[in-house]
Amino acid sequence: MLLAPTLILLGIVILYPVISAITLSFQKDEGLDPATGLFVAGGPAGFSNYTAWLLQQCPAGAGAFTCPDGSIGGQFWSATGVTFLFTIVTVILETVLGFWMATIMARKFKGRGLLRAAVLVPWAIPTAVTAKLWYFIFAADGILNHLIGQTILWTGSEWPARWAIIIADTWKTTPFMALLILAGLQLIPAEVYEAAKVDGTTAWQRFVQITLPLVKPALMVAILFRVLDALRMYDLPAILTGGANGTTTLSILVIQQMRAGINSAAALSTITFIIIFLVAFIFVKFLGANVVEGAGPKRRKRKKVAA
Repeated sequence: MLLAPTLILLGIVILYPVISAITLSFQKDEGLDPATGLFVAGGPAGFSNYTAWLLQQCPAGAGAFTCPDGSIGGQFWSATGVTFLFTIVTVILETVLGFWMATIMARKFKGRGLLRAAVLVPWAIPTAVTAKLWYFIFAADGILNHLIGQTILWTGSEWPARWAIIIADTWKTTPFMALLILAGLQLIPAEVYEAAKVDGTTAWQRFVQITLPLVKPALMVAILFRVLDALRMYDLPAILTGGANGTTTLSILVIQQMRAGINSAAALSTITFIIIFLVAFIFVKFLGANVVEGAGPKRRKRKKVAA
């Protein structure tokens, strides 16, 4: 009985903003026409807002790749590359470190509960606070330069600024990965490891042949969540570097464009949504992140055998 109201609520919360953004993306922005200097009231734009971003046309309808270097329109492909760079590098680091932390927290030792609570502290801190914290750490006279004995302008040039964001994001969200992977590790029966030890397997063989296959569903879901979160990264680079020095992500570009024209920004946000949707589809369809669908038939098969 609650299904229909739930679907209606989901439609309002999810579909309405998406449909509104898509509708706006097919409208022209009001303002002065740079070619004539006259005010343009807007109207239907067709796909010109999309081609302007994808082909970097400045103004919309001009020749391909005519946007000047440094302009908002000319940053689409560079922002896309930076977004995927941050996503790939941070997710890999967070997965490796999170798996290592999860294996430690899964063991039984005195003070395990305190350790688990302490590990979650970086994740519990708001991202804006994290960005400011690392802003002071990465300052020219900050603690990091004092520790390494160097004077590096971490937010003053391209690759140091990118690595600063990667380090800060990894520090903050690795506990999230560790928590989800830990949940998967705790579902593995201890008897499986004991039987493997009796058979004479090494620790590496148990990790490859038992731990990884059995924890894969939880691991893939954790990676999926982090990939989707990293693809829409905004607040950390916006506060830490202001998007300067090659750290502008797609989300930062959307906010910058909103100040110039809401309809063209809607087109960019729709493109970003499509990119994220395609990545999620690949994870669910081809990389085994659809845990519910994959577990259902097995569960029904076991029940049938038991009957």
